[in-house]
Amino acid sequence: MTETAHARIDEIVELTRRAGDPARAYAILAEGNTSLRTAPGRMLVKATGSSMHTAARHSFVEVDLERYWEAIDEGPDDDDHVKALFEEARTWGHGKPSVESVLHAVCQRLDGVDAVVHTHPIAVNALLCSDRAELLTDGALFPDQIVVMGRHPLLVPYVDPGLPLARATARALDEHLDRHGERPRVIYLRNHGVFALAGTAEEALSITAMTVKSAEVLNGALAVGGPVFLSEEHAARIDTRPDERLRRALLAG
Repeated sequence: MTETAHARIDEIVELTRRAGDPARAYAILAEGNTSLRTAPGRMLVKATGSSMHTAARHSFVEVDLERYWEAIDEGPDDDDHVKALFEEARTWGHGKPSVESVLHAVCQRLDGVDAVVHTHPIAVNALLCSDRAELLTDGALFPDQIVVMGRHPLLVPYVDPGLPLARATARALDEHLDRHGERPRVIYLRNHGVFALAGTAEEALSITAMTVKSAEVLNGALAVGGPVFLSEEHAARIDTRPDERLRRALLAG
C-alpha cells in the first residue's frame, strides 16, 4: 500500500459507511461502491461483494490506475481479460476489485476528481428504469440542484458493466466535454444507478444526496402534471453567482 493510501483508508471507510447508511437507502446488500485517489496513479476502491454499510479496511483494495487506463483505451473486453486486469492491477488488499472499478478509473482520469460515489437510490432508479430518464438531464428544477450538481449531468445508455461500460462512458464524457467545456458532477446510468464525481469525499456525499432530492422532486412534479425547468438564463445566473460559488466551495468541504 502506498503511503497516501495508508493515510486515506480510514477516510474511504467513513465515506462508504455514510453513503451506505440504511437510513439513506442509497444502496442495500452489496450494492454500490466508492473510490478515492491516493498516489497520482493509484486509487482505493471497494472490493466486490462487501457491504457499504459495514465497510472496514479489508473491504478495499488499491489498484494501479495506469494499468486500468491502458485496458480502457485498447484491447479485448471479455470476462477473462477483465479478470486478468483485476489481478495485475491490484497493488494492495486481498479482495477482488468491483467490476465497476473500471468505471471509477474513467472518472478518476478527469481533472478535479478525487472522490467517486456510486449508488442505486430508489428515487433515482425509478426514473432511470422508466421512459422518462432523459428528464434527469433536460434541465434544473431548483437553484440548489445547480449549485451542488452543476448544470449538465450526463446520461449514459445501459451497457454491460465492466470494460464495455467504461469505454462507452469515456466516449460520452469526451462528447460532453466538447459540448459543455467542463466535466459533469453526476453521471446517470440507465437501468443501473448514479455516479457522483467530486474533489472531496464530503462533496461526493453532498452530490449524491442532491441527486436523490432532485429525483424525488421530479417524481413529484410528474405525479401532479409535469416538471417546469428553470430557464437557461436563470440557470446560468445561479451557476455563476459569486455567493452560490462560495456556497458550492463550502459544501465541498
